Amino acid sequence: MKAVALHRFGGPEVLEQVELPAPHAGPGEIRVRVRAAAVNAPDTAVRTGLFAAPGEEPPFPLVPGMEAAGVVDETGPGATRWQVGDAVMVFVVPRGAHGAYAEQVVVSEDAAAAVPAGAGFPGAATLPMNGLTARMALDQLGLAPGETLGVTGAAGAVGGYAVQLAVAAGLRVVADASAADEELVRGLGAHRVVPRGPGVARAMREAAGGGVAGLADCAAQNEQVTAAVRDGGGMATFRYWDGSPGRGITLHTVLVSSYPEVAAGLDGLRVLAERGALTLRVAATLPPARAAEAHRRLAAGGVRGRLVLDFGG
Repeated sequence: MKAVALHRFGGPEVLEQVELPAPHAGPGEIRVRVRAAAVNAPDTAVRTGLFAAPGEEPPFPLVPGMEAAGVVDETGPGATRWQVGDAVMVFVVPRGAHGAYAEQVVVSEDAAAAVPAGAGFPGAATLPMNGLTARMALDQLGLAPGETLGVTGAAGAVGGYAVQLAVAAGLRVVADASAADEELVRGLGAHRVVPRGPGVARAMREAAGGGVAGLADCAAQNEQVTAAVRDGGGMATFRYWDGSPGRGITLHTVLVSSYPEVAAGLDGLRVLAERGALTLRVAATLPPARAAEAHRRLAAGGVRGRLVLDFGG
C-alpha cells in the first residue's frame, strides 16, 4: 500500500511517499481503505521526534496521522460492529508504521463511527481526533449549563469544535479571534468575541463578569491566559504545560490518546454533526505527494479548518 512516512526526524522535507506491506485486521479489528486523512499538530510532533522515547531506537519508518475517513475493506475475527463497505471515520493512535497517512489502516472496531450523513470523506476526517480533543476538554472542565467557558484559538479546528460543543451543551462562550476571524467565530456560536493578543485574558475576564468558569486554552497560551479564569475555576491545557495557575484553579491536561469510551464519543460527535451543531471545516485537500507542503502550511499558521490528504480510491 502507499503511505506517507519518515525514515528520520526533521522538517517537512523528511516526509516521503513509500510502499509498505498492507496490514490485516486482527481479532476485534477492522481495516479501513483510507479516502482522506487530516493533518494535525500532533503529526508534526511525530515528524520532529517530540514523542520519541529517550534512548530508544525509533521504529522507522514512521507513519503519522491520527484521524481518517474511508471504507471498511476487511473485518477481523469477532468484529461485529461493521461490515465491508461501511463508510467510517476513525481515531488512530500512531505507532511505527501504523498511522492514518496511508491507503489502509487497521483500528479497533470501537475506534470508528459512521461518517455523518451528508458529509464527505474529507470533512469526516477532520472530526475524530479534533472533536474528541475538544470533547475531552469540556468533560474534564465539567461546567454546568449556563456557566461561561472561555476558548482561545477559537478559529482553529479544536477551538472551533470546543465553541460548538459548549454551545450545544448550554454553556455561554467567550472566545478570542483576530479581526479577520471575528465573523467566523461568531458564526460558530460564541456569545462574546474578544480580540486575540496580549490583552485577551483581561478581556475574557471582563466579558465574563469576573472570570470564566472554565478555559479551553486551545491556543496553548498557558500562563498568559490564566488571569481569564475565576478563582476556583478550571483550565484545560493541550500541550503538556505543567504550570501552576494558582488561585485554586484546577489544571486539566488533555491527552486525547487516553480518551475513554472512544466509540460512544465518536458517535456523539456524529450525531451533532448530522444535526448541524458541529461544522466540518476543510481548509484544502492535497494529494499525499504534497504532505510536506501541508505540514509547512500548518506550521505557518492561519489555517482555518483542516488540511486533508486525499488518498482517493
